[in-house]
Amino acid sequence: QVQLVESGGGLVQAGGSLKLSCAASGRTFSTYAMGWFRQAPGKEREFVADIRWTAGTTYYADSVKGRFTISRDNAKNTVYLQMNSLIPEDTAVYYCAARSSVVATTSSFTYNYWGQGTQVTVSS
Repeated sequence: QVQLVESGGGLVQAGGSLKLSCAASGRTFSTYAMGWFRQAPGKEREFVADIRWTAGTTYYADSVKGRFTISRDNAKNTVYLQMNSLIPEDTAVYYCAARSSVVATTSSFTYNYWGQGTQVTVSS
């Protein structure tokens, strides 16, 4: 099993920044990549970004490209999501997830483990 714990959410004004963290523990060696998803009220969970543990290869949703940066600290088993130039449409619960599959994907069904989520609210 892999446990994921997110932190860093909060309330910020439009144009501001937040940095989310996701600490992984347990059988982290069984995971290939980490991702961030988000879910706004009344909407489906959507892919935000993804990073491979070893290579550090990243992938972003078009809606956040150029504004968000995903990174990892392998020594700490921690993944980060730096969010800049936030807009109200970024308001959602943000979830950290881990996948064992080596196939790059934006589908939440491919991710095996999930954190509890952290709320991000961007005011206009």
